[in-house]
Amino acid sequence: MTAAVIDPLAPAPHGLWSTHGVRVRRRRGLHRRHTRSDSFCAQRFCAIRHGELLTVEHDIEPDELCDDLAVMLTEQLAVRGALTGHQEFEKVFTGVVRSTVDGGLQSWLRFYRNSLDNLESGSAAFAPIHAWAADQVLGSRVLDLGSCFGFFPLRLSRKGIHVTATDLSAPTMNLLGQVSAQLRRPLRTLTCDAAAVPLPAGAADTVTALHLIEHLPAHANLTVIEEALRLARRRVVIAVPFEEEVRECYGHIQQFSVPVLRDLAVIVGEQVSHDPEELLQQYRAQQQDIQSLRDQLKGILAAALERD
Repeated sequence: MTAAVIDPLAPAPHGLWSTHGVRVRRRRGLHRRHTRSDSFCAQRFCAIRHGELLTVEHDIEPDELCDDLAVMLTEQLAVRGALTGHQEFEKVFTGVVRSTVDGGLQSWLRFYRNSLDNLESGSAAFAPIHAWAADQVLGSRVLDLGSCFGFFPLRLSRKGIHVTATDLSAPTMNLLGQVSAQLRRPLRTLTCDAAAVPLPAGAADTVTALHLIEHLPAHANLTVIEEALRLARRRVVIAVPFEEEVRECYGHIQQFSVPVLRDLAVIVGEQVSHDPEELLQQYRAQQQDIQSLRDQLKGILAAALERD
């Protein structure tokens, strides 16, 4: 059975959002505890199941809309069994954002601005990972695999880096493209599988995959990493979570540790080509890039001298 596609920008009435078996509404007035056996009440959310319909009520404020909403939903609903699976988690997450602020793009802009403020100020849980990854980037062109909301590509765009964000979800990439334009953080979006990116070898100086491969089956690890190595001229940056238990609500299906990563690095190292002809072609391409930069610098210098 094919999972229903979530349209994050679909029209919705004030304070209410619904899709394929999930309805989310913003609570008005004081919370009244539900006593039915098919209901569950937490600090900020109530979940009520009626047949195949899940209704979630919440009292989230616009200033609270940010990526940390995932943690709140996990701790208050998912780990207590009130949400079932990754698809339901995504629907409720989207519904909370859309029912908190009126208007499709307006609600997501509030979410993005709050999230980026927290990430770039260092107050978000994910902030150290993004800061570390940004420090690893080499060159002026970056390709990000499995971008999801695209917070990291937006961070790089702000620094003047030419970045392409990719994801398997077309609606997510459409949302990111619209948000990036509104935030004046230009980037390119591309809907594709991280294991088969329709770009030529060496398309980017750095290829990043932050919290991507834990969403993939183990047999796909090597395929995605080899694709990243094919696309990167200078560096590949990968980050994964260390979890005591796999967070299925986030769509995670793999668990990582330092020994697991070491074994994966050994396998990848054995797969990397050391063919002399291929290495020579890579060297020539690098030399062409260097010469192009030299020519650009000469032109800039010449223009400056003419003005003087």
